[in-house]
This record gives sequence, structure tokens and C-alpha cells, in this order.
Amino acid sequence: MPDATPSPDATGEAGPLAGLRVLELGHFVAAPFATRLLGDLGAEVIKVEPPQGDPVRQWGARHQGHAPWWSVHARNKRCITLDLKKPEAREIVLGLISHCDALVENFRPGQLDRLGLTRDALLAARPDLVIARISGYGQDGPGRDKPAFGVIGEAIGGLRHLTNHPPGSTDLPPVRVGVSLGDSVAGIYAALGVVAALWRRERRGGGSAAEVDVALTESVFSLLEGALPEFGTLGSIRQPTGGGIPTAAPTNAYRARDGIWVLIAANSDPLFRRLAALMGQPSLAEEPRFADNQARVRHVAALDAMIGAWAAGIDGSVLEGLLEDAGVPATRAFTIADCAADPQFRARGMVREVEDPLHGTMLHPGVVPRIDGRSPPPRSTGPQIGADNEAVLTGLLGLDAAGIAALRESGVV
Repeated sequence: MPDATPSPDATGEAGPLAGLRVLELGHFVAAPFATRLLGDLGAEVIKVEPPQGDPVRQWGARHQGHAPWWSVHARNKRCITLDLKKPEAREIVLGLISHCDALVENFRPGQLDRLGLTRDALLAARPDLVIARISGYGQDGPGRDKPAFGVIGEAIGGLRHLTNHPPGSTDLPPVRVGVSLGDSVAGIYAALGVVAALWRRERRGGGSAAEVDVALTESVFSLLEGALPEFGTLGSIRQPTGGGIPTAAPTNAYRARDGIWVLIAANSDPLFRRLAALMGQPSLAEEPRFADNQARVRHVAALDAMIGAWAAGIDGSVLEGLLEDAGVPATRAFTIADCAADPQFRARGMVREVEDPLHGTMLHPGVVPRIDGRSPPPRSTGPQIGADNEAVLTGLLGLDAAGIAALRESGVV
């Protein structure tokens, strides 16, 4: 059973995962993202970093000497430092494991074994431990030892091929989606796997251990909708389509007069009739070329050109308002400034102001998913390197000040 003390959020209520304690031996994005999700839902997360800190502390823009991303990336975590290459660190990790329900790591397969943190050693410390391992290609198979980051997972998972303009329209390389999507998706699957394994453990009542194996490549590959069954049955290879959707029209982004890209999704017959009327061309909906979705898909280039010419004569904000009044799904392509100001995000706590000791007042994204209608604020923001060394090592392992000083002197923490 969990032995962590439930930790309330700022509203005084414990999250649904309160009472679970998770150890993170993670770096960069995937494993820390998984544990952030678990921490957002109430779990106590202890993050182990090298003495120099997780690399993400240095990523992105800097504010007052710190990366703002870190505030979110390590929120709801207690951060300690350990040099895992030192033998003393192994014993500390195993001591911490004895107090934890789950371990999340994203080292290359076999790396923890080489550090003395084998599966047998981990389960000897906590026999019912759930171990979640995130790697590029998975824990077995011919590619298990190959290095990978999220971009490699996105490429092998088939996504990078699809995030491009249609074939023949550009010689530029396929574009990245703009965030570490492969890492984040793998983190989501790892968090789900941890919760599923813990649920099974509690249902069985026998304290069974579990190992969750998440590959970046497989996580991305799992998102490709019907691409694989279409290839297996028809031999068709899905191709990039730019801003459109190959099975529905009109659905695309159109540039307004002031340069704003507005996405319009009028791909059902009633919606297209509304759009055609708004454009002042209601007869378009009766033309054989555009009378139903299949016809519109076949003639999408001509249809997009018409909509594009109409949109180009209207400023973006006016265009959005006209489409909204007509009941046609549409929006500008939000920048982060648009997201931060969005009243829906604000009303649901998805954009919220947070006080961070390293940055002052700043913005954090809210918690997904909402449970019981609640979006709790973070219990803590990403701390300084080693901020929780004394609290964790004393509180869980019973080390005294002299013992911690000795570990610091020898470079273990």
C-alpha cells in the first residue's frame, strides 16, 4: 500500500493520486513530463538530478538567470541531487525506493543495470514496485541500444513525414511540430502505464510488481490513425497534406487581409452551406463540384482558392467574428500570446498566474485532465538544484546533518 502522506494542494484538497510516492530518475523531457503529470494529480514526486542539475534547467529563454520552463517542468516535485556513478548513491536510491510506489526513468536500456540499480536490486528494496522505463526504441528488439531523442521518435513513428506540405510543393525538409511531441506523448503513456499498474496492484491485493515499457518510436506510431490499416489493406501510403485534411473539405488555414491565418472547418454539408452563404455565393453548395464532402475533396484546390480569395479581403478578427456568427467552426492560429489571453483558458484555470521564488509572478499551464471539475494550482514550482536534499534524506532515510555533509564533501550529492 502507498506510504506517502497525502499532500493537499493550495485549496486544501488532496489530488486523486495523493498518497502515492514516485521516484524520478529522469532527464531532459520524457520521464520528467510523465512525473509532472503524476505530480499534478497529487502524487509526491522525488526527482533525482545530477549535482549540476537536469539539462532542462538551461534550456530555452532565461529570466533572472533561470529557464522559465523549469518552473513548470519540475513543479510539484521535491528535487535532490545524486551522482549516480558513485557507489554511495546506489544505496541512497535503493533506500528511497523502499519508500516509493513507482520509479520512472528514461536512461538508455541497461544503463541503470550498469549503475548497480538492476531490477532485482530495485525489487529487493520494494517488492511491489512499479518500474516505468522510457527509451527510444523499447527495452528489447534489435534497436534497443540505439540512441534517440523525441525528434527521432517522431521520424521513425511516421509523424515527421506527415508534417509537411504536399509532395512536390516544396524542397524544404519536413517541418517539426514545434515542441518535443514525441517525448511528451511517451511521457503521457508512461504516466498512464504507472496508474494502470498501480491499479492492478491494488486490485490484486498481493503487492505484485510491474514493469512499464514505453518507446518514443511506438508512442508516436500509435497516433497515426488509419495510416497502418490503410497501408495493410490498400497498399496506400499516407502523404503530407499541408494545412488540409485529405478526407474532408473545406478544412484549411486561410490568410486574412492583415496576414493572420484563420482556420476554417466547414466540412459537413450544412456547414458548407453556411460558409457559402457568408461568402455571398450560396449557389456554391449546389454545384456538383461541391455538393457533398467527397466532391469537395476531389475539387479541394479550386475550393480553397475561392475561400482564400474571400478571406484575403477581410481582417482576421473581423473574419473570425463573421464565421462565429454564422456558426462555422473557425479560429485564428493562436500564438502563445493568444493562448495566454484567451478567456476560455483563463476561465478554466488552464492559464494561471503562479508565484515562483525564482521568477516572481509568472504563468503556468493548468492541469489536464480536470477531475471533479477541479484544476488545482501547483503545490510548488521548479526549485533550485538540490533544494530538497536535507528534507528528503533526513525525512525518509534518517540521515543526520553530519551524514549529509559527508555525502556533500565526497560529491555524492
